[in-house]
Amino acid sequence: MTDTAPTTDWATWQRSWDRQQEWYMPDREDRFRVMLDMVEAVVGPEPRVLDLACGTGSITDRLLRRFPNATSTGVDLDPALLTIAEGYFAGDERVSFVTADLKDPAWTRALPHDTYDVVLTATALHWLHSEPLAALYGQLSGIVREGGVFMNADHMIDETTPRINAAERAMRHVRMDAEKAAGVLDWADWWALAAKDPALAEPTARRYEIYGEHADGDMPSVRWHADILRTAGFAEARPVWCSPSDTLLLAVR
Repeated sequence: MTDTAPTTDWATWQRSWDRQQEWYMPDREDRFRVMLDMVEAVVGPEPRVLDLACGTGSITDRLLRRFPNATSTGVDLDPALLTIAEGYFAGDERVSFVTADLKDPAWTRALPHDTYDVVLTATALHWLHSEPLAALYGQLSGIVREGGVFMNADHMIDETTPRINAAERAMRHVRMDAEKAAGVLDWADWWALAAKDPALAEPTARRYEIYGEHADGDMPSVRWHADILRTAGFAEARPVWCSPSDTLLLAVR
């Protein structure tokens, strides 16, 4: 008997996640472009990459489109986002995924390789408070090979510029409010849809058991990140891109 059950369109879910994230970060693609520029500049076009807190695999998707000979290990704890990632990349031998909690001191034991040329992450580590984030940076120093790179693209707030911060935030929310009124999905809307999809309902329920509505981490300054990375064993660390609200920080081991 032929199986006529509908299959989930993982590419559509991947695009939907990207569009939802772009509502918060309209310059997201520019950030990814610079990230991959710096991967090529420092380690070349065939890197072994660890996609840290990978979500649906947005970084890995762009990585492999630009560098077909690259390989990627995605690591995350979110069962719903990993379900999308695994469905989207199914059959691609260049990609593997690991379920792990980055706050677990032993999480690196689950990785298929001891070291990586590159570790990349975006809009994820602000979910961690400063103490576990500093501990994570110490672990990454042992994962990134000598001469390799770590890049973190995220919200890094300079508390010494409160008026600039307030002006940027107000302008950003004017844009977001207008786009929301026009029908753009926000975080809550997107997760509500995921909870109704037969293939994602169960993993979405599990992710809420893990995280709740939203994790409440820290967003320390660029200088804090750079200083902690140098203390952890990276030789150099500085921003290579920024917008009014976000920074891409690169550290070389």
